Amino acid sequence: MNEILLIGAGGHARACIDVIDQQGKYKIAGLIQKENTTNESILGHPIIGIDEDLPKLRKDYNYALVTVGQIKSSESRKKLYELLKEMDFKLPIIKSPLTYVSKHAQIGEGTIIMHGVVVNAKAKVGRNCILNNKSLIEHDAVVGDHCHIATGTIINGEVKVGDGTFIGSGALTKHCISIGNNCVIGIGSVLKTDIPDNQWVKN
Repeated sequence: MNEILLIGAGGHARACIDVIDQQGKYKIAGLIQKENTTNESILGHPIIGIDEDLPKLRKDYNYALVTVGQIKSSESRKKLYELLKEMDFKLPIIKSPLTYVSKHAQIGEGTIIMHGVVVNAKAKVGRNCILNNKSLIEHDAVVGDHCHIATGTIINGEVKVGDGTFIGSGALTKHCISIGNNCVIGIGSVLKTDIPDNQWVKN
């Protein structure tokens, strides 16, 4: 079984651990945090270094996943993704066994698909995304790179979501609309019209 490093050791990392353990495809070698803390392990998996240790660890490990969460900004996740790519890590797609992803859908590298997610036919999801528990990506929808589609969100058919956008829990989109890059969409929002880049939408 291939070993994988988890880059990030907070709350989202705990959720990722659960998915990886259930998937059973990768063995978690350890977690990497931004800086030293008193934590020694998370859910039984050791913290084995900080970000500065990654070049040294690359000699021993080929696979990694960004497990830092994302709400207000995608920048931390994006920078870590780019750092891992520069070091030639392999960033696999992590998929809970409790999901449905159409064989006609496309998923980008480094994306995690969590429990209860549905991704329907001809949908496209970019790189380094979080599809959180029970979210729905409908047919022909496009989700850009470095996005977080939070719990219970419904992205309806032919919707386009730009890079770096966060869509909060329980949000609902009308079909065929476009949501710009680097937007933050609040919990429970109902989106019926296009949203330009860099917008904050509150419910």
